[in-house]
Amino acid sequence: MGKEGTVLILCFYIISCSAIYVSAQTCDDTAGNFKPGSPYDKNRRLINSTLASNITSHNGWVNGSIGLGPNIVYDMGMCSPGAGPDSCSSCINDAFDSLVGACSNQSDAFSWLGEEILCLVRYSSKSFGVLSLKPFSRFYNNFYIKNEDQKGFDSVWDGLMTRMITSASSSVRNSSSNSSSPLPLSSSKYYAKDVSPVPIYGNITVLMQCTQDISSNDCKRCLQTSVDYYKKELHGRKGSIIMRPSCFFRWELFPFSGVFDNINLQFRPSLAPSLPPSSPHSEADLTSKTKTKDKGFSGGKIAATVIVVFVAIIVSVVGIAIIKRRKRKQDIELPTESVQFDLKTIEAATNNFSEHNKLGEGGFGEVYKGMLMNGTEVAVKRLSKTSGQGEVEFKNEVVVVAKLQHRNLVRLLGFSLHGEEKLLVYEFVPNQSLDYFLFDPSKRVQLNWTVRRNIVVGITRGVLYLHQDSRLKIIHRDLKASNILLDAHMNPKIADFGMARIFGVDQTVANTARVVGTFGYMPPEYVTHGQFSTKSDVYSFGVLILEIISGRKNSSFYQMDGLVNNLVTYVWRLWENESLIELVDNGIKEDCKRDEVIRYIHIGMLCVQENPVDRPTLSTIYQMLTNSSVTLPVPRTPGFFFGNGPRSNPSAHGLEPGQSSSKSIPCSVDEATITDVTPR
Repeated sequence: MGKEGTVLILCFYIISCSAIYVSAQTCDDTAGNFKPGSPYDKNRRLINSTLASNITSHNGWVNGSIGLGPNIVYDMGMCSPGAGPDSCSSCINDAFDSLVGACSNQSDAFSWLGEEILCLVRYSSKSFGVLSLKPFSRFYNNFYIKNEDQKGFDSVWDGLMTRMITSASSSVRNSSSNSSSPLPLSSSKYYAKDVSPVPIYGNITVLMQCTQDISSNDCKRCLQTSVDYYKKELHGRKGSIIMRPSCFFRWELFPFSGVFDNINLQFRPSLAPSLPPSSPHSEADLTSKTKTKDKGFSGGKIAATVIVVFVAIIVSVVGIAIIKRRKRKQDIELPTESVQFDLKTIEAATNNFSEHNKLGEGGFGEVYKGMLMNGTEVAVKRLSKTSGQGEVEFKNEVVVVAKLQHRNLVRLLGFSLHGEEKLLVYEFVPNQSLDYFLFDPSKRVQLNWTVRRNIVVGITRGVLYLHQDSRLKIIHRDLKASNILLDAHMNPKIADFGMARIFGVDQTVANTARVVGTFGYMPPEYVTHGQFSTKSDVYSFGVLILEIISGRKNSSFYQMDGLVNNLVTYVWRLWENESLIELVDNGIKEDCKRDEVIRYIHIGMLCVQENPVDRPTLSTIYQMLTNSSVTLPVPRTPGFFFGNGPRSNPSAHGLEPGQSSSKSIPCSVDEATITDVTPR
């Protein structure tokens, strides 16, 4: 074997035994910077600390946000079809680790990463949902199609790319018919992979994927932009990878079962008598290179190449080790620096949970007022030791609630976890809860009609955010007067998410064998069949509207006038007698507009209709409340109407005939909360 051959084999041996780290992270230097350790940085790390678990629990795709104002961080994560929970989580964590090291202070960045599967992590100071083409990264093969083959090759290549763009930009997963890989995670929207034969060169393998926050047309545009870029800037090369914030594009002249096979962002070519099929180079690496010509290498050049490669390996390995070590240290420090409080801090703030600081008590546990060392007043929810929540589920709940940022929701400031002691630290809302004023004759006078109307509208905004406007579709399941807190200006803030459940993007209804909630606020389909949806919250909200207008508890109507009664039955009888004005609290009859308050009662009745299909959505309710020109439909019989007895028709509960019902837990009549904290 000659000298050149020996050196060439040595070169391949060194490369194959060591990993050359190729950066696939893209930092947007034009979008602004943050200071390390700043609130933005802490929020960035916090939201990404649970990104992997959130993605695997949401079928391979999730986006959300945390923080307020200039410190808000929008986050997105995705795994390709075929990814199991473990491989997806591993890929997401590695992608974020790489971003932490590569983008030390840029507020916008993304990373496409993958080995057997493809995953994306992206964070930004701006909300998603808009097509993003820049910044972008490219990798490409440094070898070329022969000139005499180029025309025929282009004909096949162009046709394949046109079909692939159409396929990938559809809303249904498309892939090679030969693929039999399982799809444990189903983030398959805007994904396509296929193989097509081409003369002389064998097969062209192509993979395309877009993020799910953009439209089909935007996906098509993003992929077409990458294809056009290849044709203009990289034409003739035997493969390329182009990564943008909104889409990923790769094609090769060899099969890759995963995404970065034979590249893997850690290039490992195998020993072979000829060069490997793909030799990727970043744009920065090759700015001064021209097309490779078929000519021999001198021994000196190859020896120099070996030395350069070896040095690159050493530098890369050391760099990766430093990044991982730094990340491990940050993982340890993250909870303390961001939202986790030391137990002693909370004990000091609440005077060791003294009775004097106690604000209230419910099925979840107790709430105490506290003051932190910096003078911030807080409300500390001390969860019952019998709540059944484990450490992982508790932390997941913290992150979920932390993502909810709305002026009509109580803001979570942090948590403390020490053995069985689980504490949630919320902003302190000075005017206690709505029931404190509403059901006390001496305090109710502070709630004139204007205040009550604003409370109703504010609650509507908050629930609408939970159901539709937040990045998580959340069913509260325990809307009631005691869970509505009032700030210094009597603005409502929805509290207590201990029973809340997260729905999938396309999910509309769910069932449970264990009914939780508060008697009088729960709809019939939930009590009878364990079925809940956004319409369950609508029913609870309707009861709440009627309580706010009447100034009376739902439970106060039982055994009224010698008859078994409840609030919705009483209001229905007033409707039939055309005397709804009798429901209005005497304290607001003088200062309210009669037509307006009657309209609000009418809306409340629409919310408590027996069949959930008849109840309006929160977006419709908001329009009804704020736009008097919206015509209100005639309400139908409410749920739990005590005039005609229980219904026997299963369709009246929104169920299909013959659908089996879940056994419900008996509910108390004293408005006690039945708590079942469900892991997220």
